[in-house]
Amino acid sequence: MLEIQLSCELTKLIPDIKIGVIEYQHITVGDSPQMLKGRLQLFQESIYFELEDKNITELPGIQEWRTVFKRMGKDPNRYRHSAEALYRRVKKQNYLTSVNSATDLNNFFSLQYQVPMGVYDANLIDGPVDIRVGGENEEYVGLNGRTNSLHRLIISSDQQGPFGSPFVDSERTAVTCKTKNALQLLYLRPSTNLDEAKKQTESIMNMFTQISGGEAAYRILGCQLGGKNEADCLKGQ
Repeated sequence: MLEIQLSCELTKLIPDIKIGVIEYQHITVGDSPQMLKGRLQLFQESIYFELEDKNITELPGIQEWRTVFKRMGKDPNRYRHSAEALYRRVKKQNYLTSVNSATDLNNFFSLQYQVPMGVYDANLIDGPVDIRVGGENEEYVGLNGRTNSLHRLIISSDQQGPFGSPFVDSERTAVTCKTKNALQLLYLRPSTNLDEAKKQTESIMNMFTQISGGEAAYRILGCQLGGKNEADCLKGQ
C-alpha cells in the first residue's frame, strides 16, 4: 500500500478536504466494453439537455470545487478543475470519446459526482506520495499536451516530482493498456460526510474491478474524519 500524506499547508487551507484513495492490483486495461461506451455516451447526452437552461457553475459539485480553487489562490475562471472542464466539453457537444476502460470509468464518475478524479499507473509512481500545494516553479507536461504551471494548485507528488492535480494530470503516470496496478484519487466534495464519501469511493472501486478485474482496496484521506487527529490523517491511514 502506497504511503500517501496530506500536507499541513493544504489541510490548513482546506480543513474539510476529503480524498478517496483506491489502489488496484492485477487489473486489465483495454478497450471499454460496449456497455460502458454506451453509458458514457447516453450520460453525456442527458447532461447536455440538462444544461440547456442551466449554468455549469450552478451545479453543486462544480461550484464547490471552484470555491476550493479560490481558497487556494487560483482564479477558477482561468484554472478550471477537471470536472468543470469535462462539463464544458459536454455543453458544447464536444463529447468525450472512448480512451480505455480505466480512463472512461474515471471520466464517467467524474461527471456523475461533479468532482475531479485522477487515475495513475502505480508502477510509474516512485515512492511515497505527498498531496500538497504546488510550488512557484513546479510544472509538468499534462494530458492536455501543454506544459502546465502548478503554482498554488493541489498536486500529488512522488520522489520524481508532481504527477497529478485536480486541474490536469501529467503524461508521466498516465494509465495505458500496459497498466497492471493503478492508483485512483477522488477529490470528493469537502462538504461530503464520511459515510457518503465511503459509499461513493466503494461504488467507484466496485465498478472498476467489475470491468478491469483484479483486486482493490480504498481509504479516505482527510483531517476531520471520525474524530481522528491531524497526525493520524497526515499519514493517510
